[in-house]
Formats: sequence, structure tokens, C-alpha cells
Amino acid sequence: MIYVPDTNVLLRFAVRTDPQHSVVFSAIEKLKNGGDEIHILPQTCVEFWNVFTRPANRNGFGFSVQKSSHALQLVEKIFPLLPDNEKIHKEWRKLVFQFGVSGVQVHDARIAAAMSVHKITHILTFNTSDFARYSSIGIFAVNPQTV
Repeated sequence: MIYVPDTNVLLRFAVRTDPQHSVVFSAIEKLKNGGDEIHILPQTCVEFWNVFTRPANRNGFGFSVQKSSHALQLVEKIFPLLPDNEKIHKEWRKLVFQFGVSGVQVHDARIAAAMSVHKITHILTFNTSDFARYSSIGIFAVNPQTV
């Protein structure tokens, strides 16, 4: 099975001093050792960059562009990147209307749209409730603590 890590998982994977790094690392290791694959999406890379470079006093990590680039390069080296395409945009438009998505939740809808287009059913996330609405279309959220 292929899993997509949510941005909150990628961030904790990249920052070894994060209190949840070991939980994420262990979950990814267990999945890979069990024959599962982990692929990343352009959307989560954009969100990763946003949080990594955003100042700490604005709920970010406050890292420099150079440090952020290095961290994202590491993530991109470890996990294959799935392509973006116009089908994802069309699916996103369908999902935001179908589920009445608004505000910041539109970003999660784009992840769900990419997963749907790429026929991926599982997302590894600490925010499982953010993806609960998509279970009816075959997308299931898994908390790394439960792997």
C-alpha cells in the first residue's frame, strides 16, 4: 500500500529535535519494513516550506531559506514525489463543493484530491479529524502513533 504523509508528519520527520520525531520515524520505518511505500505530494512540499520558513512568533519554525532547502531536499530524496496535474485541480474543485470546504481546510482538500487522482487511500497524519470527511470517497487517515 502507498501512504502519503501529511505536512505535520513531514515536518516532524525533518526536525530531529521535535518531540514527535521518534513517533514519526518509527511509524515510517514500520510501514516501509511491512512493504508499504511512502510518497510525497507537491502540496505538502509547499506547506512544508511555508511552516519551515515562517517565523516562530507566527507559528512557524523560523528556519532560513538555506536550512529549509536542505531539509526539503532530504525529504525529496527519501520519498518519491508524485506529479501534480490538471486532474488534481478538477478533483479539488469537485471536493470543495461536494464537502462544503472553506478556509484553511482547502489545503487538505487538495491533498485528498491528489490522493484520489493517484489512487492512494491512506494518509499518515496527526490531524485525522481533518480528513474524516473524505472516508466516504475511500481516503483514510492514520495517526502515526497507531502504526
